[in-house]
Amino acid sequence: MKVKFWETKPTKKEPKKKKSVAREWGDAILFAVVAASLIRWATFEAYTIPTPSMEKSLLVGDFLFVSKLHYGPRTPKTPLQVPLTHQTIWGTNIPSYSDLIQLDSYRLPGFSEVKRNDVVVFNYPPEDEHPADLRTNYIKRCIAIAGDSIEIRNMQVFVNGQAAENPTQMQYKYLIMAKNHLSQKFFQDRNINLSDVYTAQGGYVVDASPELAQQIKELDFINDVILLSAEKGKADSQIFPHVPSKYEWNHDNFGPVYVPKEGATVAITPESLPFYEKVILDYDGNENAEIRDGKLFIDGQEQTEYTFKQDYYFMMGDNRHNSMDSRFWGYVPADHIVGKAVLIWMSTNVEGSFLNKIRWNRLFNTID
Repeated sequence: MKVKFWETKPTKKEPKKKKSVAREWGDAILFAVVAASLIRWATFEAYTIPTPSMEKSLLVGDFLFVSKLHYGPRTPKTPLQVPLTHQTIWGTNIPSYSDLIQLDSYRLPGFSEVKRNDVVVFNYPPEDEHPADLRTNYIKRCIAIAGDSIEIRNMQVFVNGQAAENPTQMQYKYLIMAKNHLSQKFFQDRNINLSDVYTAQGGYVVDASPELAQQIKELDFINDVILLSAEKGKADSQIFPHVPSKYEWNHDNFGPVYVPKEGATVAITPESLPFYEKVILDYDGNENAEIRDGKLFIDGQEQTEYTFKQDYYFMMGDNRHNSMDSRFWGYVPADHIVGKAVLIWMSTNVEGSFLNKIRWNRLFNTID
């Protein structure tokens, strides 16, 4: 005999409510924003080249992928920010962030360290109107790394006393003296940007490689092509460390200077302080540091030496006479490094005609 101790009635499941179209779209958009934000933060981010400071290695109108994986992504310093923005909300001047909360930033492990000759994207250090991680993005070539000594003699860079390898498409400014008027086509046929051509001293000032300058000089309707280099000993007050009375330097004759390295200690003297003032006061996170009467004080105590808290780098553009770089404003802190430029995925020529707007030969080129 079978005995049933209890019997339960089958439960009837309520049918699952179907999401509305608006809810489905909302979930999809939220997922896409989160995924895109994570990819942008941790792996690759797209950038464009707006200025000619890296020509002809990189051209105005090049679109790049910048790898965060090489040097390691940074944790956000400014967490209160509209996703997928930088300084402003798209198409407006409205700030896209609030700096009410500022966190310590840390860098996750990467594939490599910053190396000499890497093409690097970084936040512009002197820009103090934005938090460090939201300062304007610059792209330059790393000429010297932490611990190096760098010097420029008659336009040639020396690192640790040895002549550095020059970029293959490096440019300078030249004055072209022609027998007659030069048309726009003359410059466009030689890939010289019209926006960077201007008249002076009865000729045309252009950015060009030494090889192109020599080719132009050999044309029978050209009188001369003159390299516009700065004379040694002619001080430029715009040049770092901005003490022309002591350092008669210019963009073609500079240094030597020491690039700060984490853990290294330097003596603080009236001569050395101008080189490290911004590092100590602005970049190394010293809250109670100040300069009084040419002396350094931290927490009210005079300092005769200083130990750096992070690595620094010296950056220069390949278009050496048309680049605002470390020669003008000093070192780039390690916590300002964004990533390594690795690939050109698109390139458009603003001066090209409709059929020649895209530079097809530059698509998917790797960056050296």
